Amino acid sequence: MDAPKIAMLLYPGCTPLDLLAPHAAFSHAAEVHLVWKDLDPVPTDSGVSLLPTTTLADCPADLAVLFVPGGLGQAPIAEDLDVLEFLADRGSRARYVTSVCGGSLLLGAAGLLRGHRATTHWTGLDLLEAFGAERVAERVVVDRNRITGGGVTAGLDFGLVVLAELMGEETARFTQLALEYDPAPPFGAGTPEASGPVLTGRAREFAKPVNDAMAVAAERLAGQGWGRAR
Repeated sequence: MDAPKIAMLLYPGCTPLDLLAPHAAFSHAAEVHLVWKDLDPVPTDSGVSLLPTTTLADCPADLAVLFVPGGLGQAPIAEDLDVLEFLADRGSRARYVTSVCGGSLLLGAAGLLRGHRATTHWTGLDLLEAFGAERVAERVVVDRNRITGGGVTAGLDFGLVVLAELMGEETARFTQLALEYDPAPPFGAGTPEASGPVLTGRAREFAKPVNDAMAVAAERLAGQGWGRAR
């Protein structure tokens, strides 16, 4: 049996953990392609650069999984026609269309979430509706062949869910054990409800420039036949 083909989009300003957490779950069970316009190192929003393994043009056409991460650089990508056309094309045939964090908004920009339940980072949940999706405040949301993960650290939960869909629960359970994934965070500050209004306000302000830019992009895209108008 051939290994399932997974394409994981890279772009300048993506968040490494959005991508690397699910990559850790996928890498031993799948043929994973890291995709960008060229093969030059791609800078992320934390200063680490990632190396693409293939280009948008050369990425396999028929995929088991199409995956998109979020990141502080996501707003310009939402209006990049080369990326949108790639996502729309591969997403039309992929067995699963997936994302972590703000990557769901990029799927939405390509018209791939209209009429689907989906999640994203908690600061951007309201934006899902601007792209025609139904917002769901959960860590991982499965709606038909759309699988979306919440913010950043949800990527490993997401990756194990996708792995179970592709390879069965036993493989996913083995991978969880191999990765020693048994989280016990040192602080009770992982959600707005647990963190209180001061920390929550700071986090919203941090994310506001990206979310404001995505809201503007959603309106422009709808006028161009993308996003919720796709």
